[in-house]
Amino acid sequence: MAGVGFRRWAQALSKGRGPGISALLSGRRAASGVSKADLPGPCPTSPDEKAAAAKKYSMTVEDYEPYPDKGEGYGDYPMLPEKSQCERDPWYEWDHPDLRRNWGEPLQWDFDMFIRNRVDTSPSPVDWSTMCKQLFGFIGFMLFMFYVGEKIPAYQPVVSTDKCLGLFICTKFYFKGM
Repeated sequence: MAGVGFRRWAQALSKGRGPGISALLSGRRAASGVSKADLPGPCPTSPDEKAAAAKKYSMTVEDYEPYPDKGEGYGDYPMLPEKSQCERDPWYEWDHPDLRRNWGEPLQWDFDMFIRNRVDTSPSPVDWSTMCKQLFGFIGFMLFMFYVGEKIPAYQPVVSTDKCLGLFICTKFYFKGM
């Protein structure tokens, strides 16, 4: 039976009837596409357009700042700060706790770059100069110790069996190579 359905579907595709592959790939049937109201509009030029765009993205006019219109296609989408999800409060009751965001909240344009298993933009507990000093200090110390180890060889002490008194009590140590 499945072969009959596939054959009819293939015939409809070859004749150009029916939605075909484009409907399967676009997600129209599952209603999973983005509506036109959710897509970015043209870049606002007047204060009234800016206020309407801020309302569209549930932001105040003071907080709303669109991307500059350089022809990159951002439109009226708000320019949000580049902060990772690690910086957001983990104890807050988020609507979507895995992503630490609420429903209707606009996403950062490069949202997939700032999720918790990728870039962490939170400030480091130790500043870079201290980290570099510690790293280069450790590397310098290890190089110095390797140099000293080459110049002053150390060998394990060796005891001859004729100098031992029996129960591992030895009277003299002989160092091999010295």
